[in-house]
Amino acid sequence: MASLIDSVDQRTQLVGENRLEILMFRLHGRQLFAINVFKVQEVVRLPKLTLIPQRHPHMRGVITLRGRTIPVIDLAQAVGMRPLVPDENSTVIVTEYNRSIQAFLIGNVERIVNLTWETIQPPPRTAGRQHYLTAITNVDDAIVEIIDVEKVLAEIIPMNTKISAETLSSPVLAKARGREVLIVDDSTVAINQLTDALGQLGLIVHKATDGLKGLRQLQQWADEGHVLTDKLLMVITDAEMPEMDGYRLTTEIRKDPRLQALYVVMHTSLSGSFNAAMVKKVGCDNFLSKFQPDRLAQVVEERLLLDE
Repeated sequence: MASLIDSVDQRTQLVGENRLEILMFRLHGRQLFAINVFKVQEVVRLPKLTLIPQRHPHMRGVITLRGRTIPVIDLAQAVGMRPLVPDENSTVIVTEYNRSIQAFLIGNVERIVNLTWETIQPPPRTAGRQHYLTAITNVDDAIVEIIDVEKVLAEIIPMNTKISAETLSSPVLAKARGREVLIVDDSTVAINQLTDALGQLGLIVHKATDGLKGLRQLQQWADEGHVLTDKLLMVITDAEMPEMDGYRLTTEIRKDPRLQALYVVMHTSLSGSFNAAMVKKVGCDNFLSKFQPDRLAQVVEERLLLDE
């Protein structure tokens, strides 16, 4: 089954081309779900599951895989469906998000599909499990629901957004107060985390929920006569988003003479191994793995030092 994923490294050429690959699977019944292949390390049969005391209700226990102890989350239960019943035929998707490894218990794997971001649409604004969706798409006339794994994880393991007192004591960071930042991210969890942390620095935050909206906002400000490098301290963009990903957004920013001098930071839950190369390829100024409040403050400080 691991051959299904084969080698993520072979797929990195998709990044920056406004394309992505999704791993489709089922939880219960016929409905298809998916997550981005780049966040998947492997797909395996469920190894021996060890229960742990006082675990979160959505956490089934832990497994040992290749010398690592990995928590197993019941993805069906986590998105509001009835729990899965693990057995010797159960499947787990081992993923890396926000610099941590976790496995998701699922029903069965379907296949990997190559898509363009233009075919990915925001989820419907309704109640129920749509709360846990980051996007939807259509594959072979079937609706595929793309799960917001960051939201699932944030509800199980809340992320600390506090910047340390030691970091906040930097005199350089005092110059951030009143400056403006544009956040471009389709995850409400990521936007809220960034807004909270940047607010501690006194920064004014503007938000866009995908790369295309972010680009249009920047172009609108430019059309209104704003000098963008005066208006914005930086743009912080996610890598993966519907309509236009962060790599394409950065490329478009560098193409526009009115925008090209903006300081762009790539902020992503994807693993850093290929991100560093992609950041350099598309022309980002900095790279930040989600979610590190002190490191975020350091990136702001690095940007402020460029003005001295």
